[in-house]
Amino acid sequence: MKVTITIECDNKGKVVPTKGVEELNPKELLLYSAAYCAALTLKGILDKEQISPKRLEIEMSGTLNTQTVTAKSIYTDFNILYRIECSAITEQAKIGRAVRLTTEKYCGMLQMISRIATLTQEVAIVSTE
Repeated sequence: MKVTITIECDNKGKVVPTKGVEELNPKELLLYSAAYCAALTLKGILDKEQISPKRLEIEMSGTLNTQTVTAKSIYTDFNILYRIECSAITEQAKIGRAVRLTTEKYCGMLQMISRIATLTQEVAIVSTE
């Protein structure tokens, strides 16, 4: 069973889930926590680079080993998808580097879940220039 959580950063850098946190079950909360951590980490790196994306959306998904969510369900793999819209084509390389650093080095939640199961990454960066 695949479970997916999507979050967005608003213009002020606040992370907003597309589904209310109070509606999430504990397995979904793990995905939400990882996506939230990745968003904050990426936003911090981009702020240091003085890049403010027009749109930042992160989709975190995982596959459970059961058809329904139970206490014994465990994740067999994870995937994180970054969808980022930037103002200039020159920002794309810097954003790509920031995403890679977020996933591979600086986000503690992503580091932790990658020890539970395989973590794959997808990146979609578009420029409106």
